[in-house]
Amino acid sequence: MNENQTKRMVLEQIIGRGVTSKPVIEAFLHVPRHRFVSQDDQSWAFGDHPLPIDCGQTISQPYIVALMTESVALNKRDLVLEIGTGSGYQTAILALLGKEVYTVERHPQLQEQARSVLNDLGLTNIFYRVGNGYHGWQEHAPFDVIVVTAAAPEIPPELLAQLKNGGRMVIPVGEGFFQELLLVTKQSDKNKVRFLCNCRFVAMVNSD
Repeated sequence: MNENQTKRMVLEQIIGRGVTSKPVIEAFLHVPRHRFVSQDDQSWAFGDHPLPIDCGQTISQPYIVALMTESVALNKRDLVLEIGTGSGYQTAILALLGKEVYTVERHPQLQEQARSVLNDLGLTNIFYRVGNGYHGWQEHAPFDVIVVTAAAPEIPPELLAQLKNGGRMVIPVGEGFFQELLLVTKQSDKNKVRFLCNCRFVAMVNSD
């Protein structure tokens, strides 16, 4: 049943909304979304909406995860920094598409839960850190891609500094009820910023 639900989710919510990247679509078909939510919410796992997870966080709706993933145009040579491990669902998608994923989460409980599921799925190219996402992971910079899954009031300078020239960052920016999902391409002269859509994410917390 979950396989049929996954196929329907991908067809209706991802392909049906204009996502065309074959590698992204294949990744979504191979990641069991229901594994990343609580037992009580598994019947809702494939719906067109976010779901609550522990620590006051959420798992984003499938389309938003797909849009963010497609926008950064990952390939198998890319080093990826993810800010906000959360449920681990976005992490799994990134791990299938990139070379290595370095994921930072401020809630130890969330990261441990995500790590357990990701290990069980056999994803061995993921590296974990508990800490303040605003600081990124300097030791492994520069990154080809940065994916931020919480809303910041502005693009964090430390994260931008850890992005390669030509690298791509997707990030929700804003402090209101809704934010803007932005794709930032780092350039030597002036960074290119493209608006993707309005969105709603939990706030990114800048505290150690």
